[in-house]
Amino acid sequence: MEEFSVSWWLWIVIGIVLLAGEILTPGGFYIFFFGASAVCVGLLKLLGFTQGLATEGLLFAGLAVCGVAFLRKPLMEKFQPKGGSHPDEDRLVGETAIAAQELAPGAFGKVELRGSMWNAMNAGEAPIEAAGRCRVERVEGLTLHVRRA
Repeated sequence: MEEFSVSWWLWIVIGIVLLAGEILTPGGFYIFFFGASAVCVGLLKLLGFTQGLATEGLLFAGLAVCGVAFLRKPLMEKFQPKGGSHPDEDRLVGETAIAAQELAPGAFGKVELRGSMWNAMNAGEAPIEAAGRCRVERVEGLTLHVRRA
């Protein structure tokens, strides 16, 4: 009985597709390791080091999981923008939001920005009335720090 096997070039094509998927999506270096693992398995098969789908599948999964476990965090730290902020967060700073409720100085509540509800904290010294306009000063996680506009 002949065992099913995947051609070396198919592993490399799958790897390239996965690597392209990482570039086209904000995946955070997950898909990258699966693509790199598929390319490695394809190269090892081309050089004659692997035979059989079971061995190749285990090698693929092992390389991908080890890559995510041991290399993802250092890569994220290396490519993360300086100051720990996310590029999309910087775009929110200066935007005008609408308070969904009254926000006393230092109080937490909800504001609407770009059609979505956000957690917010009044970073100013003046209260923000319900349905009042406020300006985003900074973003901390999923909380907008706002001040009355």
